[in-house]
Amino acid sequence: MTEQTAIPEGYWKDAKGNLTHDSLMKPIDKARDELVKELIAKGTALNQQLAAFKQAAFADIAAFIQLSAEQYEAVVGGKKGNITLYSYDGRYKVQRSISETITFDERLQAAKALIDECLKDWTASASAELKAIVNGAFDTDKQGNISTGRVLGLRRLDIKDERWLRAMTAIGEAIQVIGSKAYVRLYERIGDSDQYKPIPLDLAAVSL
Repeated sequence: MTEQTAIPEGYWKDAKGNLTHDSLMKPIDKARDELVKELIAKGTALNQQLAAFKQAAFADIAAFIQLSAEQYEAVVGGKKGNITLYSYDGRYKVQRSISETITFDERLQAAKALIDECLKDWTASASAELKAIVNGAFDTDKQGNISTGRVLGLRRLDIKDERWLRAMTAIGEAIQVIGSKAYVRLYERIGDSDQYKPIPLDLAAVSL
């Protein structure tokens, strides 16, 4: 880690590291510098407040779930699980959601081989739509990634072929969770309707 070189008193350093004496600085450049640093300071403080709110919100929701479970002498383990909590009057709701990022290990190739065997034997009887669904599930995007949603969608097809069932087992065992993201979302009901609008917590979505 390199230490930042001290700037001599009465000088300003630009983005290239060049020094300019204060007397040579344009007022507009000074004003711009002051504005940017002021907004950064406020934004950093707001970011820290949001981080603290998120941490507290998850802790409070987890504590409430445990409190509710204790009413029935039940023990709730782990932090996973999506849940929606409503205010008593139904005006507000809070959602906690956990989104997992999954991928597949080498067992997906075994599943694909079994599926290919099935398609080869079904050539005469399988519909073109089924073939397109199955083959499309293993298409990759520009980054070479396979759509986990399309692959997992194959498990919903009602096919009884023994090789197909073994392929679906291989897909299930090939799933690897490589990360997860946790969200807290706040909503307010729109008038007397059953629709809710989000209370945005990011700058881009906040109305002016």
